Amino acid sequence: MSGMAIRITTLAERPEFAATLWDMDHTWHRFMLEDPVADLYYAVVKTAYPDHVLVADDDAEPGRLVARGYMTPFVSDGGELPDSGWDGVIRSGWLARERGLPTDAVSALEITVRRDLLGKGLSAVMLGALRDQAARLGHHELVAPVRPNLKHLEPHTPMSEYAYRTRPDGLPHDAWLRVHVRAGGKIVKVAPRSMVVAGTLAEWRDWTGLPFDRSGPVEVPGAL
Repeated sequence: MSGMAIRITTLAERPEFAATLWDMDHTWHRFMLEDPVADLYYAVVKTAYPDHVLVADDDAEPGRLVARGYMTPFVSDGGELPDSGWDGVIRSGWLARERGLPTDAVSALEITVRRDLLGKGLSAVMLGALRDQAARLGHHELVAPVRPNLKHLEPHTPMSEYAYRTRPDGLPHDAWLRVHVRAGGKIVKVAPRSMVVAGTLAEWRDWTGLPFDRSGPVEVPGAL
């Protein structure tokens, strides 16, 4: 982040970013944008959750996003985190809002850094900012259904093995998990049904460019 003066605010404080939230160049795979549960949050985020969205720009290019972060309130019911991870907290938050019920927990959903600024430490800064905003909103804990960013290189390794793999220094093998642990987080469990994307063969062919022309397992680049 050398030479960058990053300003991080909520979307509520800078609503002018609402129109360009999804214009930022990113590295998300096409199929990841097809999770049907996600629209329960993203379709209403500008009006329903502006205090749970962080936007960042650089003083050198004010008004142009360099990173964004999303959180959602949800109902924990005092129990353990849901096996459905991302989908579970989004659905819980949406149901609470629709039914007028109070929420008692908050989960991070996404941190996205502009493609040309990857590798400069912005993701860790955004994670810290999300944690601070969660505290300002009255929460003592921020949870996150973290998607390990190198897991796709080992599609056949069980997540229960990969997520708990460590380096000689004791930190997680996965780089994105390391960011969270260094920020004070701990790995609680695996969410085996987090961000489930279902589709027809025609849809998956469109999303990935793969033929899907034979039975059996298919390795999708970027999938876990």
